[in-house]
Amino acid sequence: MNDKLTSVELDLEEVQVLPEREALGSYNWANIYASNTAVALNAASHFSVAKAAALQSIYVNQG
Repeated sequence: MNDKLTSVELDLEEVQVLPEREALGSYNWANIYASNTAVALNAASHFSVAKAAALQSIYVNQG
C-alpha cells in the first residue's frame, strides 16, 4: 500500500482557515489522568529469577 501523495493529489487538497479564537468558544478544558504502576519480585536465593510487570495508562477527556 502506497501512503505517499503525488503532486497532483496534493494540488487537489483543500484547506480552510479556522475562525478567530473568540469564535471557537469561550472555554476549552481537558481532564487528564495518568497512572504508572510497577511491581517487581525477586527471591533472595541462588539462581533466582526476577519478574516484573508494569502498566501505564493515560485518560484524556476534553470538552
